[in-house]
Amino acid sequence: MKQSMTFIPTLRDVPSDAEIKSHQLLLRAGFIKQVASGVYSYLPLAKRTLDNIEKIIREEMEKAGAAELLLPALQPAELWVESGRWYTYGDELMRLRDRHDRNFALGPTHEEVITSLVNDAIQSYKRLPLTLFQIQTKYRDEKRPRFGLLRGREFIMKDAYSFHTSEESLDEVYRKMHQAYTNIFRRCGLNFRSVLADSGAIGGKDTQEFMVLSEIGEDTIAFSDQSDYAANVEMADVRQVYEKPDIAEKELKKVATPNQKTIVDVSAFLNVKPSEVIKSLVMIADEEPVMVLVRGNHDVNDIKVKKALNAKIVEFAEEEKTKELLNCSFGSIGPINIPSEMKIIADHAVGAMINAVCGANEDGHHYINVVPERDFTVWQYADLRFIQEGDPSPDGKGTIRFARGIEVGHIFKLGTKYSEAMSAGFLDENGKSHPYIMGCYGIGVSRTLTAVAEQFNDEQGLIWPVNIAPYDVHLIAVNMKDSEQAGFTEALYNELMNEYDVLFDDRNERPGVKFNDSDLIGLPVRVTVGKKASEGIVEVKIRKTGEMMEVHHRDLLATLKNIFKELSAQV
Repeated sequence: MKQSMTFIPTLRDVPSDAEIKSHQLLLRAGFIKQVASGVYSYLPLAKRTLDNIEKIIREEMEKAGAAELLLPALQPAELWVESGRWYTYGDELMRLRDRHDRNFALGPTHEEVITSLVNDAIQSYKRLPLTLFQIQTKYRDEKRPRFGLLRGREFIMKDAYSFHTSEESLDEVYRKMHQAYTNIFRRCGLNFRSVLADSGAIGGKDTQEFMVLSEIGEDTIAFSDQSDYAANVEMADVRQVYEKPDIAEKELKKVATPNQKTIVDVSAFLNVKPSEVIKSLVMIADEEPVMVLVRGNHDVNDIKVKKALNAKIVEFAEEEKTKELLNCSFGSIGPINIPSEMKIIADHAVGAMINAVCGANEDGHHYINVVPERDFTVWQYADLRFIQEGDPSPDGKGTIRFARGIEVGHIFKLGTKYSEAMSAGFLDENGKSHPYIMGCYGIGVSRTLTAVAEQFNDEQGLIWPVNIAPYDVHLIAVNMKDSEQAGFTEALYNELMNEYDVLFDDRNERPGVKFNDSDLIGLPVRVTVGKKASEGIVEVKIRKTGEMMEVHHRDLLATLKNIFKELSAQV
């Protein structure tokens, strides 16, 4: 492609609203252009890169036994009502009405549509298992879109769904998908980890995320420093054993703590450690208030609370609701003398506390010398806190360390969550009806583009891995007004195109502009035709290393072959 004939609107200055490096560079290099908050146009360079990513995805999906289709983005509300998610998905679901006043949603995901489709077509166990996938634009009404393509309201996603007659069949496809995802992200050149995760609004169990390691990642990964264990911090189990201190229990007392509202304030005021204070929070679980207790130096993990209570929805109570229930403000909440109908669940660490401090459910007052089970009764002990750096690894090997990650893929074992809700299933060999056992497998295609840009760049611009670069070679004529240079470069362009995807900078621009744009765009190899054109000599630059060499044009193809072989081996 001749650069004068395509659309690459590069920018010299960093856009003021671009917070992270990948967003800045994709805008500056002319890959994307914002249309509205969280909505972007993919310009020619981005489209070619996305096509290359999608090609890898299609190859690995088909190798894993999945067939491609395309489902509608516009989904009737009836399907979401049938699954129950019309009311529970939340404000991120983009809802609209047609001229006949019928409700629709712009699909953020396609569990309902695919379940309905397969149920209409497949009734016999003989036609299962079946795995289907699509690559499509999805929609999510993000409250605060940010980081360019990482957190948008419109994004490109690959989603796959599998249908089974048994858990064993699901397990087999789940393993195949895990391997396929590993292959995809390796072929894209990414540094990533597969981690245990929460299924969120999708539902189901046994789920793993694929996280690209990055300082700007919105997720925290907890990993062992001595094993392959890795999990989203929300899902990492705490396996620590707590021993009660060998001290005498003291008499419970109420003390005044005026204006002391935080754990830090109360600890300093009473001259105790935060770990000696019981942190008490009121949460609403399926519309019922529950008091949750953790140690003062720990944080409540609402996902673990939801799991412990086997609840559908768990939220932290607002301060107004807390005052209504306990007649006190945040900072004074405690488990002693609470309404009898309010259950108390506590983290395991709380059960080992003696002579602790807790709120007195009276503003400006706390209890000291608190002993669980003597002074209040815990309905259930469970792992309710976030894991911390330095904690023992859940697999018993090493200690936990943290890293930031960008989620680019997620695989789920849905089980029968959707098939049961939507009465979708098959007949076995005896003619008996069973719900489909399902799996779900998603990749953020546009997020993958951004994740690669975030990992592969330098001060000059982007550095695309060879497997997904929009073009292989950036061919530059230093002076297109020089007929010898122009003619030689044109001939070289026609020759190289037989072997490689070539972007030919034929613009009448200054050499500095061309070189800066080339580094900014970040194609794997640059070939420059300059003053030595009459000698048949060109300059070759490897973008990743900055290495430059002069090569005679008769040796150029062999040189490029060796360069690309080496670059491919590094992916």
